[in-house]
Amino acid sequence: MKAIYIKAPGRVEIKEAVMPVRKKGEVLLKVLYGGICGSDLGSYRGTFAYFDYPRIPGHEFSARVLEVDPDNEQGLHEGMIVTCNPYFNCGHCYSCRHGMVNACMDNQTLGCQRDGAFQEFITIPAERVYDGKGMDARLLAALEPLCISYHGVTRANVRPGDRVLVIGAGTIGILAAFSAKARGAGVWVTDVSEGKLKMAEGFGVDGVFLNEDPKTFDRHVKELTEGNGFDVAIEAVGIPSTFQNCIDAACFGGRVVLIGVGKQNLDFNFTLIQKKELNIYGSRNALKKDFLELIDMVNEKKVPLERIITDVYPFEEAGRAFEDFSKNPGDMLKVVIDFTKK
Repeated sequence: MKAIYIKAPGRVEIKEAVMPVRKKGEVLLKVLYGGICGSDLGSYRGTFAYFDYPRIPGHEFSARVLEVDPDNEQGLHEGMIVTCNPYFNCGHCYSCRHGMVNACMDNQTLGCQRDGAFQEFITIPAERVYDGKGMDARLLAALEPLCISYHGVTRANVRPGDRVLVIGAGTIGILAAFSAKARGAGVWVTDVSEGKLKMAEGFGVDGVFLNEDPKTFDRHVKELTEGNGFDVAIEAVGIPSTFQNCIDAACFGGRVVLIGVGKQNLDFNFTLIQKKELNIYGSRNALKKDFLELIDMVNEKKVPLERIITDVYPFEEAGRAFEDFSKNPGDMLKVVIDFTKK
């Protein structure tokens, strides 16, 4: 079979790879569609914290079941269109023993700490494979980033009537806005890219504004919240300045959620956390329940996930997909690679 490799920053190759052999308890899958995540893009650019070269990227994908144990407890069968939980936890660390499997101390996510799904065939443990319940395969490939965003919104316990600010209008930010709106919140999105904000306006948010500089940012926050700040501020970028934006934008007693991943440090007046009595939550990966709940929500048309996919590339043009996405992030949200023609 063939697989997509990121050999080094800025270098993508399609190479021959060894066909996986299914073991008992595993499912052999034919990959159908794969979404390029922000972390995949960071790996391509050399900025992602959890990536070693060379590696097969990809953890957002849909697939068809080719082989599975006939007596599996998950009800999986040949021909079923599925998606997968790509966060492999060790099962015995302190976090796993306390049910925080998404924050495993030895987490290995597909396409990050281990080879990912951007290959023609892959084997996955059956307990990580979820029935898409008839969802279109291309759409199902975009479910995992929705789970990431939904998990962050759940961490913040977003409630009806909350005023929520999402910082970052990429895929994760837009999907966090979707998730907060689904919970009855008022949602505003900010970004440094006018192109991304124009796209965000079309997704049913209550408003957007350009994050030009700290002074302008503060002015917008005060105008939108009568000087009180937002009940919830969600960081979906992964750089120091946007986390600082969240601290500044949150109201007294507010909630801050960090979803973005980065490598840089932030030096700030941490006493502001005490002064405002802020609740600060890290949000890592997602849980099985997030996947199962969202499969139903998308199928019931409660979340318009189809609108997030802006570009589709054939498998053979994976290198161009990464290059185009890297050069034009303001004009592209979810970039999907089509494996179905292989």
